[in-house]
Amino acid sequence: MNYVSTRGQAPRVTASQAILAGIAPDGGLYVPESWPTLDLDWSALKNQTYSDIATQVFDAFFDDFSVSEIDYVIQKAYGKQWANENVVSLHDEDNLTYIELFHGPTLAFKDVALQILPHLMTTAAKKQSQNEKIVILTATSGDTGTAAMSGFGNVDQTEIVVFYPEAGVSDVQRQQMQTETATNAHVIAITGNFDDAQKAVKSLLSDEKLIKELQQHHQRFSSANSINIGRLVPQIVYYLYAYAQLIKKGTIQAGDAINITVPTGNFGNVLAAYYASQIGLPVKEFIVASNENNVLTDFFETGTYDRDRAFKVTNAPAMDILVSSNLERLLYFVSGRNSEEVNQYMTSLANDGKYTLTSATRANLDKFTVGFATQTQVLETIRRVAQEENYIIDPHTAVGRYVYDQLKPTGTTLLAATASPYKFPQTVLEALNQVPDTGKAGLKQLSDVTQTDIPAQVADLFAQPILHKSIIDPEQISRTLRQEIL
Repeated sequence: MNYVSTRGQAPRVTASQAILAGIAPDGGLYVPESWPTLDLDWSALKNQTYSDIATQVFDAFFDDFSVSEIDYVIQKAYGKQWANENVVSLHDEDNLTYIELFHGPTLAFKDVALQILPHLMTTAAKKQSQNEKIVILTATSGDTGTAAMSGFGNVDQTEIVVFYPEAGVSDVQRQQMQTETATNAHVIAITGNFDDAQKAVKSLLSDEKLIKELQQHHQRFSSANSINIGRLVPQIVYYLYAYAQLIKKGTIQAGDAINITVPTGNFGNVLAAYYASQIGLPVKEFIVASNENNVLTDFFETGTYDRDRAFKVTNAPAMDILVSSNLERLLYFVSGRNSEEVNQYMTSLANDGKYTLTSATRANLDKFTVGFATQTQVLETIRRVAQEENYIIDPHTAVGRYVYDQLKPTGTTLLAATASPYKFPQTVLEALNQVPDTGKAGLKQLSDVTQTDIPAQVADLFAQPILHKSIIDPEQISRTLRQEIL
C-alpha cells in the first residue's frame, strides 16, 4: 500500500517512508493511494480488545511493517501507562455516548496516537536503513506537545522540539511542558499563537537549506503533529472500537449508522472518523464542533475557507486554531482525489488567506454538519451536564456537547471526549460557580467540589521544577531551532 501527496507533486511512498517524512516534499500531506480492505466482522470485533482492533487497522494501513513489528509497537504503546486497560472507555447518556479518550499519560486524546508514533517511527527508520537522528518538530496548542514528549521522551535516536503559545494554554498544560525531564526534549514558548507556530513548523519541515544542514549533522526532520500519517491512523481505531462496544451493549445493531460529534481545531480527529467511514464504519453524520475561532463552521456553511479574522484566545485553547491543516486531506478525497484542485486551494490560502470550493466538491460534504460554542456557552454546558448528569467534562468536550444539543441529531451519537477536566481545572471550577485556585490547589479544589479523584498523572505535577523557560518571537523560531539541534 502506497501513500501519495495531496498536492500531487511528490513521489508515492510506502507507509514507513511517509511516517518518517511527516510532510511530503511538495508541502502536501500524505494520504492512502487507495483505501485498504478490512473485514469488519462486528460479531467478532465486539469481543476483541482495543489492541486486537488496532492490530487489524495497522496491518491494513501500514502493510510494509511485519506482523512482529506491528505487535511490538502496539505492545509498547498500549500497556501499563494507561489508566484503563482498554485504552478508552465509554460513558452513556440516553442516545449519546462519550468516548473517553483521556486515560493516557497526559490526560488528552493525543496520547492514543502519540504513545505509538515513536515506536512506529523508530521501527520505520530501521526498515529504511536510516541511521540519522530523527528531529521531531511540533507545534502545539497545548496537548500535542505534552503528549509528544511523553511518547518521544528519551527514545533513542530522537530529539523533540516543541513550540507552544505563551498565552492561551492552561496552567496544567504549561506545567506539563515546562517540567518535562526528558533529555532529548526542547520546549520553547512563543509570543504568537498556535497558527504562528504551525505555519513556521510546516515551513521548516520543507526548508531545503535546513534539511541539508541537518543531513550534514546526520539528522532528519519528522513531525508529531497530525500532519503525520502515523499520528492520524491510530485515531481511526477508537471509533471502530467504540462502535463495536455499542453493538456489544445492545445500543445498536451491526450496520446501524451512527453520528460522530468531534470538538476540533486542526480537523485531525474528525478526519480519523472520516477515514474510519471509508473502511466500513457506518456513519450517518459527522458533526464538526468549533469554539469561537469558528472558521470551520463558516467553511462548511458557505464553501469558503477564510482565515482572515481575529484570532481569539478562548477557554477551549486546544481548539484556538484558524488554519486547520487536516482539512486538506478531506478536500483531496471529496474532490475526487484531484491534487491539482487541492493545490489551487492551498495556494490561494497561502497568498490570499482564503479559497472557495467548486460546487461539485462542496456537494460531497453533505454528511458534515457544524456548529460552534461561545465561551459562555462552554461554561453553561459544563455546569448543566454536571447538574443534570453528575458527569464532569472539560471545556473542549463541552464544545462538542453544546453543538450536539443544538443540532439534536437522530439516532445514536458518539462524542469524542478529548481531555480530562483536570487539564483545565480553572475553567471547570468557574463553570461550577467557584472562585478557582491555581496550581496544585486548583486540582485539589476541583477534586473536592466534584467528589472525584485527582488523576495520578498530575497528582504531583506542581511539585516538579520548571526546566524550560525560553520565550521567543515567532520570527525567531528558525534561528532558535538551529541553536537547539545543530
